[in-house]
Amino acid sequence: MLLAIDVGNSTTEFGVFEAGKILFRWRIVTQNRTGDELCLIVAGHCGSHGVTLSGDCDCVICSVVPPLTQGFADMAATLFRKAPLIVDSSLDTGLRILYRDHLSVGSDRLATAAGAVERFGRPVIVVDMGTATTFDVVSESGDYVGGAIAPGVGTAAEELFRRAARLPRVELRRPQSVIGQSTEESLQAGIVFGAAAVVDGILARIFEELGARPPVVATGGYSSLIAPQCKYITHVDDALVLEGLRVIFERHRASGKDKRRRK
Repeated sequence: MLLAIDVGNSTTEFGVFEAGKILFRWRIVTQNRTGDELCLIVAGHCGSHGVTLSGDCDCVICSVVPPLTQGFADMAATLFRKAPLIVDSSLDTGLRILYRDHLSVGSDRLATAAGAVERFGRPVIVVDMGTATTFDVVSESGDYVGGAIAPGVGTAAEELFRRAARLPRVELRRPQSVIGQSTEESLQAGIVFGAAAVVDGILARIFEELGARPPVVATGGYSSLIAPQCKYITHVDDALVLEGLRVIFERHRASGKDKRRRK
């Protein structure tokens, strides 16, 4: 079995794989926790699905919150008696990174790109709709070309609510019309359709620069809300980062470079 963990700014997602297939996944709020606390969370959730994790299991982690990474590494070392594989741009992900500073590419972006290539082939564009909305482009030859980063849907909405004292917080859902007939409907229209317009606008510019229109896959916590409002999204896969982590782990293990030691 393989436990894949994506430590994001807002939430952390876990996925358990067996024989290359995901069995189940879950999310928790990202916050500072000890390895022992995480052991209880992971063991308890897996136990509720009838799965007992043991030393035969492996763990792969990508994290955009470096101060919290050690807690997850400690958890894996305790449960599995070996260190996890922590993904970064120094690993062989199957993608040639064309960023000027390849070390600055987020491990979550590399994982989603690797997952997209595995699921949808190449070329491919990934739009990850989380705390930030990121766009990642993989060429036909397997190059990670680069992308764009925009404020996330929830992030932008929270900043609007914070700065405008008279605007209430509203549920983020698709309104019936872009012309709202109440403050709530107007906010929903502006936030949801505005986010979709940003996605379509950036994708249109990417297509223009590429001179092609590759498949576009949306992922992330807001993908189910925003992707249906977009013209250029062709696929939605909200488990893409976990799939990418699995692909990277298996590639690393097959390369014979896996020298993590059991305790």
